Amino acid sequence: MFSLFQLKKIFQLNDNFFYWLKITFLSLIIFGLILSLIVSPKDYLQGDTVRIMYVHVPASWLALMIFAAMGISSIITLVFKIRVFTIYAKSLAPIGFTFSLISIFTGSLWGQPTWGTFWTWDARLTSMLVLVFFYIFYILSWKFIKNFFVAEKYSSILAIIGLANLPIIKFSVEWWNTLHQPASIKLTESPAIHPSMLMPLLIMFLGFSVFALFIFFIRYKTEVLQLQENKLNKVLKK
Repeated sequence: MFSLFQLKKIFQLNDNFFYWLKITFLSLIIFGLILSLIVSPKDYLQGDTVRIMYVHVPASWLALMIFAAMGISSIITLVFKIRVFTIYAKSLAPIGFTFSLISIFTGSLWGQPTWGTFWTWDARLTSMLVLVFFYIFYILSWKFIKNFFVAEKYSSILAIIGLANLPIIKFSVEWWNTLHQPASIKLTESPAIHPSMLMPLLIMFLGFSVFALFIFFIRYKTEVLQLQENKLNKVLKK
């Protein structure tokens, strides 16, 4: 199972690889913070408050992207029974959960000076909070369901159902009247954001992505080792 797609190569990643991955992460984050906090200009309306964007937006993107990867992995698991994708999803869940919390927290900090309140039951904020709960339920399903195959089934179903929430988060500002501003960066259009702000935003996103990749490798190896240990323990108990 674990040799599928040559996944054993993950175990062949040595300390030197992880060292340079950490160096890449730190370099991107430090450079991104310098651009975000010092070089990039203030917003003409929000002033320095806009700098929260450089953490809030990348965290939000990654929270959505990671859950999308979990949902797709869960579909592959249920349809094709390729269980390595279960390990993918399980390894990604705490990472995505962390980024979703960062998104909610920084969004509240940004909302207070912008909207005059830390929280409102806005369509975007509410749907993002729903995503947080999907992450929580997914993680708890593995925590409290001891049978691997039962936990795999229920967690996969949760992840697939949660996929329906992603387009609601994405298009909520277009479908309903919300306080949240529309997206400034779209794949089909030119960015509605000045390059002096776009560059640090993308660098921070790359830095967060490298960090997520680093944690994923560690969690993936840990999950596989735990599975192998559990199998060994079952054999020894017979």
